[in-house]
Amino acid sequence: MGREASCTARVGQENGEVTALLESTTVVLRGAIRRKWEIASLQNLRLEGEALCFDADAEAVALALGSQEGGKWLKKLQTPPPTLAAKLGVSAENPALLIGPTVGALDPALAEALAQGLTGNVKAARMLVAVISKPGELERMADFHAQMICKTVWVVHQKGPGAFPSDAEIRTELRSRGYVDNKTSSVSDRLTATRYVRR
Repeated sequence: MGREASCTARVGQENGEVTALLESTTVVLRGAIRRKWEIASLQNLRLEGEALCFDADAEAVALALGSQEGGKWLKKLQTPPPTLAAKLGVSAENPALLIGPTVGALDPALAEALAQGLTGNVKAARMLVAVISKPGELERMADFHAQMICKTVWVVHQKGPGAFPSDAEIRTELRSRGYVDNKTSSVSDRLTATRYVRR
């Protein structure tokens, strides 16, 4: 979401100057009052004059953002986040072919995202979704995708410094084959996805 504003805040009985941050899943206050709330937990979102107001953790909160900026914050806070399926661009009209995982079951969040948009027809697929857990799978996936009509592949792999193959290894391999990475999306606590497009 990415909005930031300096304003006066009232949180419960506290008043002070803060920097308010509207992040993808949280609202953060820094400065004289320090708080962090999950957006999903905010109650009674509303504008009262120049202030964005809500209840959080049994405290009444008012951020004096001004009516215009407060309205923008309110709209973003009330807009549901896009689903993983929407982030990946997978739907019945825009189906994906799935390969992997070779070890274990498909991640539940990814399974849900793909539920309405999978195809077994290589020619009908608008993209490839490849779950990679070993370096050799990356090369096999790239060779497989080279034979497909669609130019897009989402590479789903482990997050973090211990991931194998790493982001850098995946990027190096695919860029060497003429791919450009242009979007990333968190899949779950354990997995991330990067979209690559073949030139």
